[in-house]
Amino acid sequence: MSESARPAGLSWVLREGFSEGRRAAGCIADLAALLQRDDLPHHLGLARALGRAADPDRAALAAVRIAEAADEAQREAWAQRVDAADPSAVQGPAARLVAVLGASRALGDHLVRHPEQLDLFTDPELPDAEESRTVLREAVEAALEAGESGDDALRVAYRGQVLRIAGVDLTAPDPTEVVDAVAAALADLAGAALEAALLIARHEVQDADDVRLAVIGMGKTGGRELNYVSDVDVIFVAEPAPGVDEGHALQVGSRLASRLMSACGASTAEGTLWPVDAALRPEGKAGPLVRTLESFAQYYERWASTWEFQALLKARPVAGDPELGEAFVELVDPLVWQVSHRDGFVDGVQRMRRRVEEHIPAAEAKRQLKLGAGGLRDIEFSVQLLQLVHGRVDADLRTGSTLPGLAALAAGGYVARSDAAVLDPAYRLLRSLEHRIQLDRLRRSHLVPEDADDLRRLGRSMGWTKEPAQAVERRWAEVSKEVRRLHERLFYRPVLAALSDLTASQARMTPEAVTERLAALGFADPAGSVRHLEALTKGVSRTAAIQRQLLPAMLGWFASWPAPDAGLLAFRRISESLGGTHWYMAMLRDEGHAAERYAHVLSASRYLTGLLERGPEAVRLLGEPEALAPTSREAILSRMSSAAGRADSVEAAAAAARVLRRTEILRMGIGSLTGALDGPQVSQGLSVTAEALLETVLERALEGDTEGVAIIGLGRLGGAEMGFASDADLFVVHDDAPGRAEAAAGALKSLRTTLVGGSEPPLEIDIDLRPEGRSGPTVRGIASLGEYYARWSSPWESQALVRARPVAGDPALAELVMALIDPLRWPSGGLTEKALREMRVLKARMEAERIPRGGDPRLHLKLGRGGLSDVEWTVQMLQMQHAAAEPSLRTTSTVEALAALEELGLVTAADAEAMRGAWTLASAVRDASLLWRGRSTDSLPTDPRDREGVSRAMGRPAGSGPELTEEYLRQARRARMVVERLFYDS
Repeated sequence: MSESARPAGLSWVLREGFSEGRRAAGCIADLAALLQRDDLPHHLGLARALGRAADPDRAALAAVRIAEAADEAQREAWAQRVDAADPSAVQGPAARLVAVLGASRALGDHLVRHPEQLDLFTDPELPDAEESRTVLREAVEAALEAGESGDDALRVAYRGQVLRIAGVDLTAPDPTEVVDAVAAALADLAGAALEAALLIARHEVQDADDVRLAVIGMGKTGGRELNYVSDVDVIFVAEPAPGVDEGHALQVGSRLASRLMSACGASTAEGTLWPVDAALRPEGKAGPLVRTLESFAQYYERWASTWEFQALLKARPVAGDPELGEAFVELVDPLVWQVSHRDGFVDGVQRMRRRVEEHIPAAEAKRQLKLGAGGLRDIEFSVQLLQLVHGRVDADLRTGSTLPGLAALAAGGYVARSDAAVLDPAYRLLRSLEHRIQLDRLRRSHLVPEDADDLRRLGRSMGWTKEPAQAVERRWAEVSKEVRRLHERLFYRPVLAALSDLTASQARMTPEAVTERLAALGFADPAGSVRHLEALTKGVSRTAAIQRQLLPAMLGWFASWPAPDAGLLAFRRISESLGGTHWYMAMLRDEGHAAERYAHVLSASRYLTGLLERGPEAVRLLGEPEALAPTSREAILSRMSSAAGRADSVEAAAAAARVLRRTEILRMGIGSLTGALDGPQVSQGLSVTAEALLETVLERALEGDTEGVAIIGLGRLGGAEMGFASDADLFVVHDDAPGRAEAAAGALKSLRTTLVGGSEPPLEIDIDLRPEGRSGPTVRGIASLGEYYARWSSPWESQALVRARPVAGDPALAELVMALIDPLRWPSGGLTEKALREMRVLKARMEAERIPRGGDPRLHLKLGRGGLSDVEWTVQMLQMQHAAAEPSLRTTSTVEALAALEELGLVTAADAEAMRGAWTLASAVRDASLLWRGRSTDSLPTDPRDREGVSRAMGRPAGSGPELTEEYLRQARRARMVVERLFYDS
């Protein structure tokens, strides 16, 4: 062909995706000449066809080499197909050939040696198992009959089938949609190769007919999810033929197995297939290569490790005697599905996964597609663990393949459909990338390449033609991040460990097993609890299915707290009220320790249970550990103000704000019970919530304008140390503007009426600590307040002002109030002897008169000896004596004041610790008493059950109730000794 008849320049090849234009043009010209189609249309058509390859330059060079190696008839046959092919088509024999040549240099080299296999691309379907067996068997039989190498024939025929599989795989419109079928075809091909290798072995090994031999596929071979290049894991089972000595048969079987392994794994002139790995057999490489069924049975029943049963999950007969293979599977199958009941099973599997990650070489960790974080193993381990834990009671989960296993888990409600919808395509994508990485040189590799050209070829082989290298990195990063997130949520579910501790009948929740277990766990009314369980688990709904999974474990969690019957009943009520809410059961199943925390709350706190029953949507908090952190005053106030702003009255606004306060109380309560929050965090959270509520309702009562009105908090509200049962001690001040007194009085009335009653937790408003106490006006103008404090204020009122702090209303007015208050609570020169005497007399009267008749003063948390009042009055006295000279003492917080007193040397470290310990313990007991009993109390409980419940609500271990009483009495006694010395000067 003349130069003028050829395409001019190089743009025509560069435009089709070639990188080396001059070399590519030369290859295309050579190929056209070899095919005897050396004209302009064919040059352009060949460029277009080869340009679709993952690596067009490589495909062009390989095509020339194959055409040179082919005979004239073979070249003509392919020339005919190129002529007949539509240049725009992406299917067809030519397209499959080009796709393979551009993605796999190893298969291209194979075709150069065996161009006769070009015709294998004419079949557009994946070979099935029987077809692969026939092709490989006939090739080996023909070689053996001709006296040629059966090993070489096996390799050539095997590679031919790989060509067919790769051709279909690489031309699929979406490779992820066929990856499972490709993996299954490769596994079936491996089984066919093992069968053919066994034929070679039987041809060569003497007395081969004296033994029946079955080859059991393990790992990816057994699961029908094999890679292009992978070790083929097997176990060999042998039985003597009739009338043959067992020892002799095992010797023959061992020789057969050894020859089978070399027929596949040894290097010959035609290379190698893959290593046959029998290390998963009993005792590993130290054990005999073949065993009888009886020997397997004895080993698995007596000696096998947990991981061996996990490996047997994928066991499948793949070659040899089919009846013997099935007998082996029938032997091990029941053992596989009971392995999760072994001690430490779940923890062991989780440790195994962590060890795999720890042993990844540092240089490979970030490129590992299989073993690294977010890789294939994350999905496979998650699916297998869920299958093994739940599969003993649900036969639908018993499959050895990952994707069918994931689908079964999703169908049964063990995995959220949304999670399965992420993991399925993620697994397909990762496997597709793995396949294409291995296809290049037909080498076992799971590392994403770093070289830009390799990444480009990998991306194009996936069909990503726009910035293919970047597409690989981006898609891989996105998928691995999601896989890791879901793996950590699924693989480390606490419910898995809890379920694995149960017997199969307990996990199935058979009536007999449930009744027996409820009684053993300490449920007071097993029969009633059975009725609750039946109501929760009956039916075929997804909710019922998930509850059947969760409740066997939750029963144990309910029983680990003091009121399991009440916990189960509350669970039923809340579950029924939420009905089919999609997030509820999914959260309990999927979100870490949510179900365990839920059981804890329902069995340990009547108070929080009641709040959850009134607002069950707050159960969401249990699934969001980060949501248990205290919310800022500004955030709460913003939400309350927004809710109140939509209401059409003060009452409705208060009700809306109280609903939000209930959620905050739940947040603090759950955080306290579960140990997520400590005492100071809970107090702070409850205090800012109360402040936000007061601010919201005050603003609404004053029609949006709080100028000239301020609320001053006292007591625990002023100290920002509120507990679950604390009232809001306060007084209201106005600025004497016309009409302000009436507005302030009306606002206070609204606060006192709208913040109590109804179903929401009340916030009682206590104004008894206002100037003149109960005999004084309910609100006071700033001028009147100043005059009163200057002329008539009593020492007890000055002491009450130690904890005074603005909590709502006009900040400018509040500052004026503080200016009036400071000289009284931080008196220059400290307290006078008269004031000290009055404080001591008043304190003594309170101890004598206000403890309920018949009550044990030692156990009264507030007024008892060494109780809250003792510590607070002592600290406040010391503040009033020294705060004028020491600004660090000017705090409304008891705990902060104690720390400042210790820092200044005004109390010893031992005295500070004694008072701090008693005050903190008494505060914790008061909070825990409300959480446990659902109502407040000021005394340490004497009933053993209540005492235990309070102790557990404080986060103490089971059986610690008696110790709580002893500890409190000891702490109170130490604190009282300090109080008598420092406060009473005794």
